[in-house]
Amino acid sequence: MRFPRLIPLICLVTCLAASAWSADLTGNWAVRQDQHDGTERRTYFDLKQDGDRITGHIRATQFYYAIKESTGEADGFTLTGSMIDVDKKERKVTYRGKLIGDELHIAAAGRGGAPGTDMVAHRAPAGEGAYPARVDLPALHKVPDNGLAKTPPMGWNSWNKFHGRVDDAAVRGMADAIASNGMKDAGYLYVNIDDTWEGYRDAAGNIQSNKKFPDMKALADYVHGKGLKLGIYSSPRPDTCAGYEGTYGHETQDAKTYAAWGIDYLKYDWCAARNLYAAEEMQAVYQKMGDALLAAGRASKRPIVFSLCQYGNDDVWKWGPDVGGNLWRTTGDIRDAWDSMTKIGFAQNDLAQWAKPGHWNDPDMLEIGNGMMSDTEYRTHMSLWSMLAAPLLAGNDLRDMTPGIKEILMNREVIAIDQDKAGKQGKRMSLAGDQEIWMRDLDGGAKAVALFNRGGDAAKMSVKWKDLGVKGKARDLWAHANVKVEGEEFAATVPSHGVVLLRVSK
Repeated sequence: MRFPRLIPLICLVTCLAASAWSADLTGNWAVRQDQHDGTERRTYFDLKQDGDRITGHIRATQFYYAIKESTGEADGFTLTGSMIDVDKKERKVTYRGKLIGDELHIAAAGRGGAPGTDMVAHRAPAGEGAYPARVDLPALHKVPDNGLAKTPPMGWNSWNKFHGRVDDAAVRGMADAIASNGMKDAGYLYVNIDDTWEGYRDAAGNIQSNKKFPDMKALADYVHGKGLKLGIYSSPRPDTCAGYEGTYGHETQDAKTYAAWGIDYLKYDWCAARNLYAAEEMQAVYQKMGDALLAAGRASKRPIVFSLCQYGNDDVWKWGPDVGGNLWRTTGDIRDAWDSMTKIGFAQNDLAQWAKPGHWNDPDMLEIGNGMMSDTEYRTHMSLWSMLAAPLLAGNDLRDMTPGIKEILMNREVIAIDQDKAGKQGKRMSLAGDQEIWMRDLDGGAKAVALFNRGGDAAKMSVKWKDLGVKGKARDLWAHANVKVEGEEFAATVPSHGVVLLRVSK
């Protein structure tokens, strides 16, 4: 008996089965996500499938993973990538996905192994998204001092509050606020744009800003018109931390562009340059940009402050000045939280010898006013950063501050400690449980003395006048009141998570 109608069906089933068995993930796959600013965030999966084994690399923003583990095949697979992070610890990522037609549906596994947001990847030309060839680094030499930042820079940075939401209007709004609310008169001068301003490069390789910043030169002119200065951000790798265009291979070109725009300050973030260079090569990498900024600044008669952001790796404080650095991060990123701020700030004691006029240790930007700490804790934050001779870069929305936050950020007496022209960083005098006393030598023989109570309850603290090496007059800088200098010691009840900050002089 014949079954003519069944033959096509049998063929169809057989063909589909053969197609499923022959499906191969081998190739270069790209996920393109619209950033709504004229750019795309791209994630690349460069895969090679050999049966049930998948190898290759994953490139996602600042991260570049080698695939170390895999299970399954095209109809359902799991990939685990591994890389060594900047802190020399292993970082892993796991993706789950499957091939549907000519689309690769894939998602990063979140906590508990659950899949995250589904992404769709399509085949891309071989080599697209691959890391560029390594550019050789120059021999080490000392970059001449640019003569800037004789006191720690003061201003504002967009990242802590706005992250990727920063745009031209927000920057202009911050400049307006600084110029009108008293911050400019208190010393805040820099208006700094962090990551996500970058567009693509033109045919000549010149960096362009994206749609959020339609005219960077016009923005710089606006900020300068307020009597302020404009800062910008980049990275020595092909991409920035957020996955935007970096400076790799364009150091001289980008420095000239910044100068032509009217940029006064560059934050240069190591981020994932680790994928191209070893930690011990950081000095040469930063020197390359230091040379470029110095040359561009001289040619344009607009010198540019150079801020090194590589989280304190490779003892940056020892070589930061030699690459033209005016300040260098000494820590990982700060959070608007008591534990983060105190862990960072109170760990700076051993770095005091490296701070001096023109060259500063940078424990990261201020979180004052972002809402997750109390005003008492924010006063401690401001006091500690001032004792450290740290840059004071506000990270909140300056257009809408409470009176309490304004008073903290614009306490002229505390700012005077930070900006003291002697440029000597404070150090810990004593530590007893949760109570710490720090002292800083000031110009003219005066001292700044800070009594910090990190504990959960108010505590009585005291310091002997003889231990300060100076006794004459004293002033409480938060109470804005003179203190009687009598007896052998100064004593005060310091609130939980609070501070008493004194200026003592002859």
